Amino acid sequence: MSELVTVSIENGIADVRLNRVDKYNALSPAMFQAIIDAGEALAENRDVRVVVLSGNGRGFCAGLDMGSFQNMSEKSDSDSDTATLVARTDDRPENFAQRPALVWKRLPVPVIAAIHGVAFGGGCQIALGADIRFAAADMKMSIMEIKWGLIPDMSISQTLRDIVPLDVAKELTFTGKILDGQQAKDLGLVTHVVEDPLVAAMALAAEIASKSPDAIRFGKQLLESVWHGEERESLALEESLQRTLIGSDNQVEAIKANFEKRAADFTSAQFD
Repeated sequence: MSELVTVSIENGIADVRLNRVDKYNALSPAMFQAIIDAGEALAENRDVRVVVLSGNGRGFCAGLDMGSFQNMSEKSDSDSDTATLVARTDDRPENFAQRPALVWKRLPVPVIAAIHGVAFGGGCQIALGADIRFAAADMKMSIMEIKWGLIPDMSISQTLRDIVPLDVAKELTFTGKILDGQQAKDLGLVTHVVEDPLVAAMALAAEIASKSPDAIRFGKQLLESVWHGEERESLALEESLQRTLIGSDNQVEAIKANFEKRAADFTSAQFD
């Protein structure tokens, strides 16, 4: 796997770090691919129970590395960096640029982002793909694409709608306003403001990793599927997932551990 993104897994927790330190983890074509590869590999690993996503160096991610995309102003549908970003395959609804953020939202396990320094533009959108976000008080976050005469296009249509009201989303998109940690929390963009986001994220990850991996995965699947879903289908999915869990090995272990007042000894996730 590319050194642009490092991944280490211990006790069911995948520690994923953006690692283009000299560029504030800015997004080059290779960085896009490294993030996608990391997320897709983790999606196939049933031993992973939770992911913590952070950035090495001085910040989380400074957004698109404009120097790496010299041809952004070109209109051609081929032989340009724009064509690379919007490339898609027939079997997937998202394009290449949308995948580095969407891959975390689609991951079957919870993803916790730890944000320090800056999370600008594409970096902000990657953080929005996480399920839970810890931020430092002096963090700076912005949906900054308007500065370059662009709209946010890294799957924000599928992430921001679950986080803030429409009027807030519009204001942030229209202005590119830069928010600190507390301002971001007040608007709902981050979940917690803490002194050390990575330490806090790891602590929550450890708590989540101690729970039944099957129930955690089904919990994320349920909420992601029904949040904007039709009532009858949503209730049916809720029932179906619960029926699958009842009597399964990890569910039985959860009951035994509670009655015996001990830590549960769960197996790897059993269900897709």
